[in-house]
Amino acid sequence: MKTFSNYSITTSTGEFAKAVPTQEIAVHLLGQTLWLKPQDITCLEGEGNYTYIYTCRGKRYLVSKTLKSLTEHLDEGFLRVHKSYMINTDYIAERLEEDRVIRMSCGKEVLVSRRKIKEIAEILNNFESRISA
Repeated sequence: MKTFSNYSITTSTGEFAKAVPTQEIAVHLLGQTLWLKPQDITCLEGEGNYTYIYTCRGKRYLVSKTLKSLTEHLDEGFLRVHKSYMINTDYIAERLEEDRVIRMSCGKEVLVSRRKIKEIAEILNNFESRISA
């Protein structure tokens, strides 16, 4: 019979938890925890060590996590369009000002980084052509 030390078990489960990203993001509100599914998130706006999460229901939540740390919990349907913004491509309402601004279905207007305009425009053009085909 093999025995395992507590250290190796906790290390193994910790590594497993890091390898399998969670599908929901916890938002703490007034002593309660609300779990947001990535498919309900329209965009994220980072401000230092805090991030605003905008949802398809028009709500905005503030979480004490960086935008970078939250990107680990999101799938490939999300695009980092600026150092302060990440968008869910399913909720793009329209592209404005020669692809410099993207309006989300929740009404939020997201700025696209000057360095990423061409890259994001190509991705969105490919995405739109697949939808219309």
